[in-house]
Amino acid sequence: MKGTLCSVLLCLAALAATATELPQVRIDTGALTGSATGDVETFLGIPYAAAPTGPLRWRAPQQVPAWHGVREAAAYAHDCMQEPYPSDAAPLGAQPAEDCLYLNVWRPAGTKAGDRLPVLIWIYGGGNVNGGASPAVYSGESFARQGVLFVSFNYRVGRFGFFAFPELTREDADHGLLANYGHMDALAALRWVQRNIAAFGGEPGEVTVYGQSAGAGQVYMLLSSPLAEGLFARAIVQSGGMVERPPMHAAHDGSVSIEAAGVNFARRWGIRGTGAGALRQLRALSAQQVTDGLHIGTMAAQSDTFVGPVQDGRIIKESMLKAVEAGREAKVPLLIGSTSADNSRMTARTLDDALATFGAGAELARRAYLTDPSADPQYLIRQMGRDRLYGEPVRYTARTLSARGQSVYEYQFGYVATSMRQEWTEGPPHATDIPFAMNTVRAKYSDQLTAMDATLAQTAHRYWVNFVRTGNPNGPGLADWPRYDPVTDMLMVFGPDGAARAIPDPRRARLDAVAVSAGRAVAEP
Repeated sequence: MKGTLCSVLLCLAALAATATELPQVRIDTGALTGSATGDVETFLGIPYAAAPTGPLRWRAPQQVPAWHGVREAAAYAHDCMQEPYPSDAAPLGAQPAEDCLYLNVWRPAGTKAGDRLPVLIWIYGGGNVNGGASPAVYSGESFARQGVLFVSFNYRVGRFGFFAFPELTREDADHGLLANYGHMDALAALRWVQRNIAAFGGEPGEVTVYGQSAGAGQVYMLLSSPLAEGLFARAIVQSGGMVERPPMHAAHDGSVSIEAAGVNFARRWGIRGTGAGALRQLRALSAQQVTDGLHIGTMAAQSDTFVGPVQDGRIIKESMLKAVEAGREAKVPLLIGSTSADNSRMTARTLDDALATFGAGAELARRAYLTDPSADPQYLIRQMGRDRLYGEPVRYTARTLSARGQSVYEYQFGYVATSMRQEWTEGPPHATDIPFAMNTVRAKYSDQLTAMDATLAQTAHRYWVNFVRTGNPNGPGLADWPRYDPVTDMLMVFGPDGAARAIPDPRRARLDAVAVSAGRAVAEP
């Protein structure tokens, strides 16, 4: 009996010692205890805003109530409510729910308040209808091991994140924050970082915002919104196309306005009228009813009831394109690029139809794209769409900002993971650069990961880490990545052979044709 009692006491003592070794942090709403794995400490599921449910559905993020005692932060909270997309390159790791405004922090083990580490804030993509912070390929462990404090957060997507209704406009008339609730969440998360990141050992003046696809759209919003001033010092944009945002109260290019989409959605559930009673009924719908099967694959079919981000006059006063042209974007270092086989929205059936869309640039396009008589016409059409959606807007951003003296580093990611080369014959698709930049390729490709894959991931990751630390991706042992210069048109290419090298943009003639078709000037070689 005595021996058993001693064993129990020893176990309790060991558990107590383990508990005291767990990392703890006190933020503005209370104390947190995280978890530690080797050389990384993690705090998951930290609320940065109140649950946007009930009367707070379709409201700007509200203050989190303070808590007593120590809150456990050892597991992801819910991702935001959505219909998961079956082919998602980053499947969710947590169950979606409407109560989802949480963020996560990774830091090097032993980090203390006052250590002033650089901070990277990750913003996921998903077409503004899918995505979350919980996928394994979005882990911040590799950044933390390199001395970077990594933050990810959830923002509302679909109709929870981007929605308008006449009564909502009247209800929120005083502060004017309307429709773009997912963008409001991003701003709230960045303000939380400014208030609290020093407690984790981060430096609030050394924050980099980093997004891909719709997350890159969030970064564009932050770069061009007056409400984001002072919240970050650097930016990374992966596969971000500068699109014109439709205005909130008027139809755009023949589509419905966001308020009309809200009215159409209400009618979908038999809700008539546009006043307070109709809004109460909308807020009484279940989360599943509001989602209504919306995901990336069904967006086109639901375009009459979902619009996405709009120009609201407060958060988004103008598109990133207009802000860049007017010099009103945030003056911060920028790392920007896309994949070589990125998304294409070109829907032309024939080459002649596709060339006709270039207008004044049609002849330039013919000479630039039709260089190989044996090339598959549909492949060429997809190239045109990729160049129009990502390639030329990326270059235009780089050219315009670098001409004003800003530090811009452009890249194109052309490497296909070894296990996918039989399937991705045109090059790496949309989002496939993420696990390389984050060095989470093991989570993505598991036992199919090769030494070449891992080596390129380590190389790309070092460039990203260096940029987060200094605003310059270069460092010892890496091939030189020059600042973008419109004259030399040099960009870093992560090539099919696994090498990273800076070369003049091989797409120059094609992108020039796109630029002319868009009415933009072309620099002389």
